[in-house]
Amino acid sequence: MPIAPRLSRFLPFLRWPRPTMQTLRKDAWAGISVGLILIPQAIAYASLAGMPPETGLYAALVPSIIGILFGSSQLLSVGPVALTSMLVFGSLSALATPGSPDWIALAVWLALYAGVIQLALGAFSLGRIANLVSQPVLTGFINAAAVLIVVSQLPALFGVDLSGDWQLALQRAMHAPGTLLAVLMGLSAVLLLVLFKRYLPNWPGILIVTIVAILLSRGLGYEAAGGQVVGAIPAGLPLPGWPAAISFESHQQLWPAALILALISFTEAMTSCRVLARRRQEQWDEDQELVGQGLAKIGSGMFGAFPVSGSFSRSALNLYAGAVSGWSTLFSALCVAVGLLLLTGWVAFLPRPVLAAMIIVPVFGLIDFGAMRRLFTISRGDGVIALVTFSTTLFSTPRLHWGVFAGIGLTMVTFLYHYTRPRIIAVSLHPDGTLRDSARFDLPPLAPDVLAVRMDSALNFLSGPALERFIGTRLQQHPEVRRLLLCAGAINSMDASGVDTFQSLQTTLANAGVELYVSNIKKQVWDVMEAAGLIASVRENHVFQTDREAVAALQQGRQLQP
Repeated sequence: MPIAPRLSRFLPFLRWPRPTMQTLRKDAWAGISVGLILIPQAIAYASLAGMPPETGLYAALVPSIIGILFGSSQLLSVGPVALTSMLVFGSLSALATPGSPDWIALAVWLALYAGVIQLALGAFSLGRIANLVSQPVLTGFINAAAVLIVVSQLPALFGVDLSGDWQLALQRAMHAPGTLLAVLMGLSAVLLLVLFKRYLPNWPGILIVTIVAILLSRGLGYEAAGGQVVGAIPAGLPLPGWPAAISFESHQQLWPAALILALISFTEAMTSCRVLARRRQEQWDEDQELVGQGLAKIGSGMFGAFPVSGSFSRSALNLYAGAVSGWSTLFSALCVAVGLLLLTGWVAFLPRPVLAAMIIVPVFGLIDFGAMRRLFTISRGDGVIALVTFSTTLFSTPRLHWGVFAGIGLTMVTFLYHYTRPRIIAVSLHPDGTLRDSARFDLPPLAPDVLAVRMDSALNFLSGPALERFIGTRLQQHPEVRRLLLCAGAINSMDASGVDTFQSLQTTLANAGVELYVSNIKKQVWDVMEAAGLIASVRENHVFQTDREAVAALQQGRQLQP
């Protein structure tokens, strides 16, 4: 392999198209558009994660660069996102106080562990393991997490601090001079963001609301009136460093949360990658994207921030604004860097209720109970999985990852249940010349003494007993059967237990005086049967290459020559 392709495999940014002045102008415009929105969003999502506001900007800077350089999608915007931030908060709530040094250390270690998991999955080409989080699990979890996010931000939206005794906090808030102003600020921000989203979707609503809120907060003396603001943010770029030490017990408590966070955040990023790939008519590599996402999380942890992921909304904006390549993300990162160096003094005046509104409005759109109803319509089992995931996530708060564990566990149980109950039918010749379900189409048997059986499943340790039961029951119901045809065309694989089932079936049929015929065996199944000596054990001229040959032989009372 030439050196350049080999390098581009590990350094995917080498495959970016060569920039021109025209493409750089497009990328710069798109990147600046995303970057200006990313600054207030990053601060909002840091608040959602229980982290200091500056860590949101740190998470939006270096991780976004790493993610775009080593990921496979050139327009995926990597940084703080609502769902991942909520998972961080839920994972750490029982371990430390939000915003404390212990909390920050735990969040950093959580980012490192989730990043290492994703990096390992990508490096060993195990990206498909993310499919363990099925659509019903994701639907139930996202709905529950969105509800929890909205509810958690309501106190901040109305300027109420519910820490401690919430009844006393409400009484204090009702008599506090800044409460009315906080309510006006929060509700006005919600209204403006909704109006922008509905009537002016192409306008940077978050940026406009942020600027207006900062100017009003400073001009009206919102903080002096008792209102809560973001507060002072340290100016300057972050420096890399090793995270603070935590106890081994804390490490152990982070591992399951890191696993769920790695799976959920990658599933979220994967959705964005698929949409971008369809829009741009290009391919993307899920394993390479896992590497990029994992390195981004590790980078976020090394720079003192919390886990990041791919943002669907910012990626869509990046595409809409005309971005051509990953250079747009580099321009976005430049905006964040400028914000850290020059704008922290202004951002300090941003009211907390407005910050809460920036979280509530986009997250509220994630609540889709109609999707759960549709799952029940499509498949009752999938609907139950979604409902169990939703309920467990709500009731296990703040340990949200238990909801995902419950959903994945129920998915596995449901999968195994269906596998132990494969579709096994008696078939006969349909007027169109194919073998169809004899009960469904009311078809006569191929011959008075013939039973033809088809199993639409692999023949393995889960499905083998079901096949034996089906054939045994049919033979009891129809003692006139003396020839049995196993139509194997729908059997895609066979394991050692399947071999044992076949041998047991041969013995049972021989003892009952029934001859066994097999037709249409697929190559991968044939290879297993031949290696196990099953092909040789079947009587001569009882194995047919096609169902048509088997039907002709059985109906004519003779066997075709091999």
